[in-house]
Amino acid sequence: MSLNIWHPFTQHGLREPIPEIARAEGAALYKADGTKIIDAISSWWVQTHGHCHPRIVKAIQDQSAKLDQMIFAGWTHAPARELAQGLADFLPKSLDHIFFSDSGSTAVEVALKMALGYWHNRGDARHKILVMEHSYHGDTIGAMSVGERGVFNQAYAPLLFDVGTIAFPGAGAEQATLDQLKAFCKDSDNLPGALIVEPLILGAGGMKIYSAAILAEMAAICRAHDVLFIADEVMTGWGRTGTVFACEQAGVKPDILCMAKGLTGGVIPLAVTAASDAIYQAHFSDDRAQMFFHSSSFTANPIACAAANANLAIWRDEPVRERIDGIIASHRAFSERLQRKSNISGLRQCGTILALEIDDGAGNYMSDLGPMLLGFFRNRNILLRPLGNTIYIMPPYCISAEELECIYTVIEEAIDHFGKP
Repeated sequence: MSLNIWHPFTQHGLREPIPEIARAEGAALYKADGTKIIDAISSWWVQTHGHCHPRIVKAIQDQSAKLDQMIFAGWTHAPARELAQGLADFLPKSLDHIFFSDSGSTAVEVALKMALGYWHNRGDARHKILVMEHSYHGDTIGAMSVGERGVFNQAYAPLLFDVGTIAFPGAGAEQATLDQLKAFCKDSDNLPGALIVEPLILGAGGMKIYSAAILAEMAAICRAHDVLFIADEVMTGWGRTGTVFACEQAGVKPDILCMAKGLTGGVIPLAVTAASDAIYQAHFSDDRAQMFFHSSSFTANPIACAAANANLAIWRDEPVRERIDGIIASHRAFSERLQRKSNISGLRQCGTILALEIDDGAGNYMSDLGPMLLGFFRNRNILLRPLGNTIYIMPPYCISAEELECIYTVIEEAIDHFGKP
């Protein structure tokens, strides 16, 4: 007897096909029969430099033969120390302490616990977390609590803690968002401890984009009212928005920053929560009860740290930024082509991410158009995973012009096929 695999975000009752991939290279996945599938979403937003990058593969191979795993509570190892030193070249100087974990969701959990621990150890009863409408921060309990409430988590509502929600700062509604944030920050009866946001673009919430100016304003409001600012850069980090971290475009230096996905080039799980010295010092004590109570068995796994070090080396040595600029320019040219389409809306771009909606009359994550689009792209050997009627592209940086053109052509076909005339 063999066990059945339960796939994530998959309704097996629909009996949709689940293709099997045998190998990958660059921006392509390959079936056992050699069929090439272009990876247009970086295998769920993780791949940055492409599949099986030789430098990352070699780093994993070399490290696994020397030190594969060890406890990180009270012990350390060279790959983790090298990574901590290397990240200093990419992070704001104010984020001088890093805490390792193993996924984006846990990086967010760590950030929330750091923020609450900061206030608790200072003797200040601040428990409220502020969030942005339409946000998504992960699928663990704390991460779901600070995300949008709805179909993603309605079955688990009894487990989720209350938060304060500010509106998404859409075009023309920016001031309302800022006013809401100020009102929360001035609530003397329930002062918030932190605001957590996805900077510049909300991922699973529909690739919704807001300006760097508004991001800077929100951070300034938090700073003025002594509210911690948490940047969830799990998806936006490592070049997706055009800069290494999205906060750079707003000149924002968060109190806490979460990263994962592209940290290892998208090859192996690893996450980091970077914190300011003030956050660290609030937990630094000769009282053991004030230590930071969080860990996992695979915290700072040496193999994952070695992969991350190879990723940093690629950023230092290869023309990664030029590759990113090429994708940005290509997306802009494609956007000009799409201007002629009357059956799409919301055409937008943030760095290497391009998104649009097909006007089908539904317009949400649970739209029936989503599975139809998924099948349409799958049958044309393109890995695109629409968010309902929202199509987005988020390719690895090694993608070729020819591969991008294949993606663009298939998207145009989908628009013509499914969009209302």
